[in-house]
Amino acid sequence: MAQDDTRIDPPRVAGDIDQINGFLDYLRGSVVLKAAGLSEEDARRSVLPSPLMTVSGLLAHLRWVEAYWFGTVLDGRPDLAPYTDEDPDAEFRGAVEIPLRKLVDDYTAQCADSRAVIAGIGLDTVVPFRGEEVNARWVLLHMIEETGRHAGHLDVIRELLDGTTGE
Repeated sequence: MAQDDTRIDPPRVAGDIDQINGFLDYLRGSVVLKAAGLSEEDARRSVLPSPLMTVSGLLAHLRWVEAYWFGTVLDGRPDLAPYTDEDPDAEFRGAVEIPLRKLVDDYTAQCADSRAVIAGIGLDTVVPFRGEEVNARWVLLHMIEETGRHAGHLDVIRELLDGTTGE
């Protein structure tokens, strides 16, 4: 994955794992790109009807979604995310207190950890999940959907903040 404000196109010819990872990494790079060059104020500013939908909030949310699916579900680690049943949006709210650079660094570090988890297992690895089962392929595809959806939110937010458009 791109570590700052660049992205690598997914491979057009490759095996399943490389193409799936390639598309997810492209979207991860898009998330980082949408945060590049923003002021702290703009990163925290809500320009959509929901006050939770900020660049900072989405970065924090995506970081913890990565941690949950790859670290907790696939790797069996405790869920350390700040959200609770009483405050399911705590990561969005708390992000306004965290510097943007730290949010980006935490997100990219979490993505690297997620990559390492996937590298250590196969796509067909099955783990228990909420009384059922889920495989690593499903988690990767879900993360493409989740990251892509929020990258779209970031596109809109960034354009409304400062007019920046583009992929």
